Amino acid sequence: MALHSFYLKADWPGLRNDVGTIETKNLQTQVSIPPEMDGPGVGTNPDEMLLGAAATCYIITLAAMMERSNLPKVSLSMDSEGIVDVTNGAITYKKIIHRPKIVLNSDASIKDLSLAQRLAEKAESSCMISRALKGNVEIDLQADILIDS
Repeated sequence: MALHSFYLKADWPGLRNDVGTIETKNLQTQVSIPPEMDGPGVGTNPDEMLLGAAATCYIITLAAMMERSNLPKVSLSMDSEGIVDVTNGAITYKKIIHRPKIVLNSDASIKDLSLAQRLAEKAESSCMISRALKGNVEIDLQADILIDS
């Protein structure tokens, strides 16, 4: 078994509506509460970072699966949406929707389209962030798979 550790340093100089910083090996940014939750909206926020973790884990997992399956692509891109519910002061991350767009080579077959759809679905359940969120945050997949014209 291989264990990997990742480290983050956070600094929060003030109270609720202040601006803090986070720093990892490859990321340094300001953080605050988003304006939708009556915060200053400076830098990023935990809601965006959770969405970013889920989205990047998913798209990297999908790209790796496509590579291992020798499924050639023209492009792979994605939009993701995080839905947070604020009811009676309780904040709950309800749902993440991934909308990957896979464009296969112009000579792709119906079999390739089917494989791309299966891999898009499998990547969601294989991603470690999706697995970590399972049972707490619903993850929805809306894949758009096309053949290059």
